Amino acid sequence: MKTRLKFFLLLVSVAFFMGCSESQNKFEITAKDILENPEYLAISYGGYREITRDVQPTIEELKDDMKILAAMNVKILRTYNVHLAQASNLLKAISELKKEDSSFEMFVMLGAWIDCKNAWTELEPDHNEESERNAKEIATAVELAKQYPEIVKIIAVGNEAMVRWATSYYVQPSVILKWVNHLQDLKKQGELSKDLWITSSDDFASWGGGDPSYRTPDLEALINSVDYVSMHTYPMHNSYYNPQFWVVPENEQELSDEEKVEKAMFRSIDFAKNQYKNVLNYIKSVDSTKTIHIGESGWATVSNGHYGSENSKAADEYKAGTYYKLMRKWTNEEKISLFYFEAFDEQWKDAQNPLGSENHFGLINLKGEAKYAIWDLVNNGTFEGLTRNGNPITKTYNGDKEALMNNVLVPPIATENEGK
Repeated sequence: MKTRLKFFLLLVSVAFFMGCSESQNKFEITAKDILENPEYLAISYGGYREITRDVQPTIEELKDDMKILAAMNVKILRTYNVHLAQASNLLKAISELKKEDSSFEMFVMLGAWIDCKNAWTELEPDHNEESERNAKEIATAVELAKQYPEIVKIIAVGNEAMVRWATSYYVQPSVILKWVNHLQDLKKQGELSKDLWITSSDDFASWGGGDPSYRTPDLEALINSVDYVSMHTYPMHNSYYNPQFWVVPENEQELSDEEKVEKAMFRSIDFAKNQYKNVLNYIKSVDSTKTIHIGESGWATVSNGHYGSENSKAADEYKAGTYYKLMRKWTNEEKISLFYFEAFDEQWKDAQNPLGSENHFGLINLKGEAKYAIWDLVNNGTFEGLTRNGNPITKTYNGDKEALMNNVLVPPIATENEGK
């Protein structure tokens, strides 16, 4: 009997320590472990359902979204604007899901919004001075990172906050550098985990991958200070603003419409790869130890503006789905984390224009329909038993590819001086 009792106690002890070890390992998973790992798919996330962010998603709505994303093998999210309730509620929702199921994994790249003085007001933005409320945004990010260290693995200081086309709010690199250094100091002092990675998520140009006027001593100091570089690349936007790669060149004009679209999408991937390469070359010239990941890249499925039928003809589900698949393939193979933009459609972004492209970057629409990019997941039963807003996850166009293709427009034909 004593022998049996000892054996039983031994088994209990082993099970206990294995459980502790497993729990400890999950806590110890760091940004370094997650980034570069294709087993941890990344995505940009906003859970807003309504036409205004005054209506924040509930905890239960956030949990539904997390279950959907986890089923897609997404394990790290990028958020924005920590001063809004969604950020803290998201962390609470993930924490509750982890308590309900110890195997549930979801980590967060927490975004601290940074503005210049007078941003979003009737006054002239002062791009050389920062907004007084930036300090509050950073303090809130710190508070949340300390409260949820097992979930928050990255803090991003600013979102497209240095790129000059962000005329309403952009700041100089010195502002971003100030706050990155502040967070790095908190890590050194032990107030934040030493494994918490700090970055800034910005346009490829802001990271020195284009216009050389961005390559300043302050940017070099910022590159040295961040733990890694988070860059954005958007071939879809460039289909209107920089269309040389997008238009059908003369030597492809005899191809079928489907072939023209396919080749345009491969040129789009090459465009993104080239922007990444340009950033990589510059970053490595400043600090050879730094890695570069993609903080945003996506493709809208609807547009009645620059990317619609009257202009670049880029926005539709087929092109968006093709871009998603090709980008995931490339970045997974190269072990580049891609925070694809974005998980779900959000209609607050262009509330006065329901067909505006900003409302339609999601992989899943507001009806709970999976777009063409992830039809295969519906076919595989990935979303079985899961709902969004009470709706099961089904396929757009009822899964009819022929109907989907009827809405696909061929990119414009190059004029004599284009595409050369």
